[in-house]
Parts: sequence; C-alpha cells; structure tokens
Amino acid sequence: GSCGQRCCPGRNNACWAPGTRRALCYCDSYCQRTGDCCQDYHSMCRRTAVGCAVGPWGPWSGCSSPCGVGSRARSRQVTVPPRHGGEPCPDLKQRRGCLGEHPTCGTAK
Repeated sequence: GSCGQRCCPGRNNACWAPGTRRALCYCDSYCQRTGDCCQDYHSMCRRTAVGCAVGPWGPWSGCSSPCGVGSRARSRQVTVPPRHGGEPCPDLKQRRGCLGEHPTCGTAK
C-alpha cells in the first residue's frame, strides 16, 4: 500500500490504503505503535513530523486565598505546535496548594 500524499496525525481509522493480501495498511502516526503502516509511511509521512515544543514555566501566582487554604498556578506557552503526527504538547498549566498567611488573618473581629 502507498500513503501518497495522505498522512494523518494521531489515530485515524479513515487514513488507510489497500495493502497486501486484502489487508489494510495505515498512514496515521498511530500505525507505528500498532505495526500496520503502509510500506512508504516513513518516507512519505514521518519526515515532516514536528513534535511540540514549549517554553519555560512562568512564575507561580500568589495564593488564591489570603487566609487559609488556597491554590497557586503557573503556566507555559507552546513555542512550536505539533504537526504531521509529531509528539503532542505536554501540560501547559500546573496548580498546587498553598496556605494564605496575610498579617490580618488572625485579627478577626
């Protein structure tokens, strides 16, 4: 089977070509995991795959609660989006717990 110009990212059951012995071969990036790629998949599709790249983490935000339990968050940006079946992007946001300790917390009226 031949992929020709048909290359699909991820898992796509509609991205196939007729293969040998009445079997189908695939031109999606998932075929590398399942071992059912068309014979020209690597030469036609993988050469153009670009994996995701992300920048550094930004700073943690302040605690969402001035007194008591809250959360902090930080994020990062995609610098190169994935293309042609390249590796997907990792998490872009993180959150963690915190305890607000503003000086006025203990002075409740």
